Amino acid sequence: IAVSFAGIFAHWFAGLDAWRSVAFTGLNVLETLVIAGVVRSRVADIHQPDLRAGRIATLSTLVACGFTALLAAMLTRGTGDTSFLGNFSVWYGAHVMGAVFVGTLTAVAHAQGSGLLGRPGKRVHFAVSMLLIALVVGSIFAQPRYPLLYLAFLPLLWAALRHRFAGVVMGVAVLAIIATAATTLGSGPMHLVPGANAFHLIFMVQAYILAACLLTFPVALMMAERSRLAAKVRYSEAHYRMLADYSHDVVIRMRADGQRLYVSPSSKDILGWEPGELLKTRWDLVHPDDRPRQRQEMAQLLADGIPYTTLYRVRHKGGYDVWLEAVGRLIPAVDDKGGPDVIYAGRDVTQRVIAEESLKASQQELENLARVDSLTGLANRRQFDERLLLALARSRRHGTPVALLYMDIDYFKRINDSLGHLAGDAVLKDFAQRLSTCVRTEDLVARLGGDEFVMLVEDAATAQGAEVIARKLIGCVSRPSQVDGADTTITTSIGIALCLRATNAEELMWYADKALYVAKGNGRNTFHLVTME
Repeated sequence: IAVSFAGIFAHWFAGLDAWRSVAFTGLNVLETLVIAGVVRSRVADIHQPDLRAGRIATLSTLVACGFTALLAAMLTRGTGDTSFLGNFSVWYGAHVMGAVFVGTLTAVAHAQGSGLLGRPGKRVHFAVSMLLIALVVGSIFAQPRYPLLYLAFLPLLWAALRHRFAGVVMGVAVLAIIATAATTLGSGPMHLVPGANAFHLIFMVQAYILAACLLTFPVALMMAERSRLAAKVRYSEAHYRMLADYSHDVVIRMRADGQRLYVSPSSKDILGWEPGELLKTRWDLVHPDDRPRQRQEMAQLLADGIPYTTLYRVRHKGGYDVWLEAVGRLIPAVDDKGGPDVIYAGRDVTQRVIAEESLKASQQELENLARVDSLTGLANRRQFDERLLLALARSRRHGTPVALLYMDIDYFKRINDSLGHLAGDAVLKDFAQRLSTCVRTEDLVARLGGDEFVMLVEDAATAQGAEVIARKLIGCVSRPSQVDGADTTITTSIGIALCLRATNAEELMWYADKALYVAKGNGRNTFHLVTME
């Protein structure tokens, strides 16, 4: 803006009247404000230029300069030898070139400071590049015979590739100075155009400088974008490498065949193995019982690509197994060879697995205590009630009979009173063991309490079948045994309720209990059967 106002004095020095000088200055200021405003509002950080920033700056420059060139051409119409189109072209070319060149020069100088003369350690190369541009451009404009203007673009592109914006700005500046001075002094290829006057020469020099800008600035922008993306990739890689290296979880990247490509350093803490020792294929470290499932899960992952969580054991370097809970997922392969890679992120859950197994064992123990008689090891009243309800439900659904055998030990109270409770407990355990040895696996024998025992049979289709079972039980029980050092013969009385129709548990148990009392009344060591029609 300050330079725009300083242009008033240049106009006066050139002989323009005051009002037109002020008008041109206003157009310059308007043009500057429009371009700067658009760039500032649309570009996040002008110090980190990218292709988007270049497009925004170029488009705003072309539009703003075209608008001011139109107004300037209207102000100068009829005041000189040049036409409206000529005035428009001169203004537009000069201002586009000035905005692009000076704007970039200002941004580079503001962002890099002394870097405008090349990066530290590269300034000798930078000076050589500028000298090469000066020699080529000087050679082109030292002769007026051959149109070799395009040769200057080769060292300019080289400077753009090697030194980015600093190379572009300083290279174009060198080209502009030499081209303008040589053309003004009457030398250079511009004079090959027949009948070219001063206006034409100025316009051609401006167009030449503008072409150099438009050719080299996109290259510098692409190189800056490439550097920005490369820095972003390096940062991202370093960031995620740091997360993987310092994570407590073991991170493993492997091929589809199980060959490990990367193992995080946490493998040393969790598994005792150095990362290098776990590279390649080491299926031998996976527990033999878990290997088939691991291979199957990996095959499934490769087939459908759906991430999964798995639990398996890995051999620690110390010789014991470590439980790992790992999440497996597919990621793109490092190269284009083969399919995608597999990444595992696993953590040591050994203590959790041990705790879960202990809890499961405790729950099983509690379940046994709740469903098993602690003295005899037979089913208790709770388990018997559950099985009886299920048996009656099946009986109603399929129309099959159910036999319930009630039994107790004959004269058990006399044994308890004469020999003591310890001897009574020994008799109960012996009685339960004899019952267990003479029943089938599918039949349920339970102790309801005291010396009361029951047996549930679901496939006794007839009364004769139930009686055969009762005789077998009486035969098994009625054998001499040692109780407190004395030979004792234990006998039992059995009441049988055979249900041939739908009934409920209470009714079935009531009939079996009544049949037991009948058996006792018949002299004990016998059975009595009641058929529920």
